[in-house]
Amino acid sequence: MKSSNIGGQAVLEGIMMKNGDRYAVAVRKPDKEIEVCVQDYNSIVPKAVRKIPFIRGIFNFIDSLVLGMKTLMFSAEFFEEEEGEVRELTADEAAKEEKKESFVMTLVLMFSVVLAIVIFMVFPYFLSGLLKKFITSRTVLTVLEGIIRLLIFLGYISLVSRMEDIQRTFMYHGAEHKCINCIEHGLDLNIENVRISSRQHKRCGTSFLFFVMIVSIIFCFFITTESQVLRVVLRIALMPLIAGVSYEIIRLAGNSDNPFVNLLSQPGLWVQNMTTKEPDDSMIEVAIQAVEAVFDWKKYKKENFGADVGNI
Repeated sequence: MKSSNIGGQAVLEGIMMKNGDRYAVAVRKPDKEIEVCVQDYNSIVPKAVRKIPFIRGIFNFIDSLVLGMKTLMFSAEFFEEEEGEVRELTADEAAKEEKKESFVMTLVLMFSVVLAIVIFMVFPYFLSGLLKKFITSRTVLTVLEGIIRLLIFLGYISLVSRMEDIQRTFMYHGAEHKCINCIEHGLDLNIENVRISSRQHKRCGTSFLFFVMIVSIIFCFFITTESQVLRVVLRIALMPLIAGVSYEIIRLAGNSDNPFVNLLSQPGLWVQNMTTKEPDDSMIEVAIQAVEAVFDWKKYKKENFGADVGNI
């Protein structure tokens, strides 16, 4: 199976799909109509850098965060409009509003990254440190730290998945995966074929985050300094490298059907059972429109499956 190289994410009552430097956001508005917005994405990183193994993963992750926040805010605007009357803005007011939103988005992203590092990297280290009175082996403590990190990650997903709005977002997440799987298995992109496709995909961001947790355990074995401060600093400093390695694993998994690679992908796919839910047909329709806005699936099918377009 050849990767289509398209990816996306669920937004508020919709889907974002990205192909190369173009992305589309399809949103089911309160009036039940589907709004589709297609734009070019100008990455903060030069193309040459985005091709360097391990380095590209770091910047692709940053790009994903920026684009994800931008498209999430775009989808939210439709529901803000529903809540109150929207005043027409002048050109100057619109420019100021855009700058304000950009500033807020930057602050939210920075806060989110710092909070994630504290919760998933620093906090597990101090929790495992409480066991030093009973366990003297550094190897065992490092493994326990990793297990605590995984438990916090899984616990967080389990907790947020109970929220009604998040459950709908996870349904759209499932629709995103099912569309990509439908295409990459040579099926015509329609509601019937998408419905029977899997909602698990090896290139998912959930699997990426899961591998970040696993890879971090391996890297932490090499932190041997006795200074507690340095141990924390090194854990934070290693995050870009951990992200880069995790990205390469996900990239390999998405382009390979090797049995060992498939086995390696299984834990991440299992976690996706928590972050994706079965979508309804209206959600699948939104996802299909997002895909078709930026990706020629008919051309992809002919090039990779050598068959005329039609149901399989």
